[in-house]
Amino acid sequence: MSNLPEPPKPMRPSDPPPKKPGPLGQGPFANFPWWYVLLLLIVLWIWQDIISYVPRQTITYSDFKHYLGDGEVASTEIHESEIVGRIVPKAAESKSTPAKTPSAKPSAAPANPSAPAAEPTVEAPAPKPEKPFAFRTVYGGENSDPDLVKQLEAHHVQYSFARSSVMTQLLFAWLLPLGIMVAMWFFLTRGLRNAGQAVMSFGRSKARVVGDRDTGVTFDDVAGCDEAKYELQEVVDFLKNPGRYTALGAKIPKGVLLVGPPGTGKTLLSRAVAGEAGVPFFSLSGSEFVEMFVGVGAARVRDLFEQAKSQAPCIIFIDELDAIGRERGVHLGPVNDEREQTLNQLLVEMDGFQANVGVIILAATNRPEVLDRALLRPGRFDRQVVIDAPDLEGRLAILKVHARDKPLADEVDLRRIARGTPGFSGADLANALNEAALTAARLRAVAITQHDLEDAVEKVVAGPQRRSRRLVEDEKRRVAYHETGHALVATFSKHADQVHKISIVPRGRAALGYTIQLPEGEQFLMTQSDLLDRINGMLGGRAAEEIVFQEVSTGAENDLERATNLARQMVAVYGMSDEIGLIHCGQRPEMYPYPLAAGDGRLDCSPETADHIDHEVRRILDNGYEQAKAILLKHRQELDRVAKALVERETLDKAEFLELIGLSPEEVEPDESVTIIPMDEGPPVSEPGIIPGKSKVKPK
Repeated sequence: MSNLPEPPKPMRPSDPPPKKPGPLGQGPFANFPWWYVLLLLIVLWIWQDIISYVPRQTITYSDFKHYLGDGEVASTEIHESEIVGRIVPKAAESKSTPAKTPSAKPSAAPANPSAPAAEPTVEAPAPKPEKPFAFRTVYGGENSDPDLVKQLEAHHVQYSFARSSVMTQLLFAWLLPLGIMVAMWFFLTRGLRNAGQAVMSFGRSKARVVGDRDTGVTFDDVAGCDEAKYELQEVVDFLKNPGRYTALGAKIPKGVLLVGPPGTGKTLLSRAVAGEAGVPFFSLSGSEFVEMFVGVGAARVRDLFEQAKSQAPCIIFIDELDAIGRERGVHLGPVNDEREQTLNQLLVEMDGFQANVGVIILAATNRPEVLDRALLRPGRFDRQVVIDAPDLEGRLAILKVHARDKPLADEVDLRRIARGTPGFSGADLANALNEAALTAARLRAVAITQHDLEDAVEKVVAGPQRRSRRLVEDEKRRVAYHETGHALVATFSKHADQVHKISIVPRGRAALGYTIQLPEGEQFLMTQSDLLDRINGMLGGRAAEEIVFQEVSTGAENDLERATNLARQMVAVYGMSDEIGLIHCGQRPEMYPYPLAAGDGRLDCSPETADHIDHEVRRILDNGYEQAKAILLKHRQELDRVAKALVERETLDKAEFLELIGLSPEEVEPDESVTIIPMDEGPPVSEPGIIPGKSKVKPK
């Protein structure tokens, strides 16, 4: 036999863990509902001191003395500040006894003995209750009425003295002051503790860990960008099944940069990644790294990657990367050392001497041209995913996604809406559907109709209707001819888009009328004829005013601006001028993946070439104006007929417009008999130097 102690028996997985003795909060009383005790004390106090006051009638101290003088007080209990007791009225005796009149002092003898004496006034006694009742009255203490006890004894009233209950004394004398002191100490210490933590937490990252259940967005909720979804799905699959890729020697990409115009779904895609990945997802904005103290941003970057490495594999999403990723050494104002140090630390963390295994950077920006080149090289952002405006099928898929939870009428054709919204981003389409739902709710409808959707699209494009803006009859007629001129020139031009709707209802801030033209299908390239016919349509409104009224107005200002910008792009950017040739004179920022808006950029040429460009722009505009006037002069009857109907109805759709000009949708043919002025035979230019303006319309 050995005297060595027995080794402890090994625990089985099914055995419960041993209980450790601990303080009150960790022992058998850990889950005891202590607030029940407090609630019980409060209920007991209410029962003792408050419930007993409910059936008592409050009377004044003078009434109490009157009842005492009449001998109607049966018993009393004298407290420090009040007297309670019971009163038994002498109702029977008061009924049989005649009413007492107050004693009156004898008045002086009247001057005339024969005059009748004045009758004394009698006060009616206050009504008394006939049944016994409990009473309460305020008592000012022994000093206010020192003879009270003698009066009680004289009328043989049973009386006693009482003090406040133990519960009341305990609550107001001890518990309430101590509770106030403890609460004040708690809030003061917590404020000091938070202040100390705030002082020492400048360098801590503000990234938010997002679980896959928090976003509520998956790849099924993202439409219109299949290529971007494919790239990100591969990253998510790499995180879920890394063995399949590492077996072939593949390495996980370190960074994916989402590039695209605003509203195309970059942030939505990142939220979908958070919903699909099933790994920790850190989300923050680029501006959250920047503070007024130098070095704070770099410290936050280090803290962010330390948190990410501790939870690898994980994803870090940085929105608006251009806030910290601008190219170094290029500053329009004072040098921002804080931003450069933050960028340097980000570059080191992404691809420094220490590899970040399992940490993927997902960033989004709509200004890739300003990012530092070191940030964009492979090894940091291995992939750049361009997210552009969706095509027809993409817009249809986006509309279907956003229409899931909205009741649509049977007549709704989402493909028709998608066809009528070229250039719309995902955010624009979501906004249009939401506006349609708001319109239907305003009309108390049970479903969203096609008219609601089309009106919402027009509201997004041109702004809300302003029916309160009343035009005089002459202005209304001028606007009608102006919009009819746009529609007729577009209808009888071979390469122009078809007219969808004409309206003279004011919308937005400046539009007094509008003409909507929709292409027959998706168009990614535009020929020289397409652009020239588009310019002709823009100038058709001014041409109609000149033909009908022999005078033009300021209503064509936006048309001239857009036509000038488009003509300048034809000459200086697209090489569509024989005089200028193939010289590309328009500058645009580098690394800009999507087209510039009309009028953006600047000319990169000599003053002589710029003068020739101005001549060519003037010639194109004059040719287009003459062609528009020729079309309207040939169809003058249709011009008057459509304008008259537009003044009466204010809005014409495609079918009504074609019926007024005597055509059906299948019979729309361009007017081949109009004399076209050749490009090289324009009128002479006497005033060169047209300054281009900016427009919100982009050529396709």
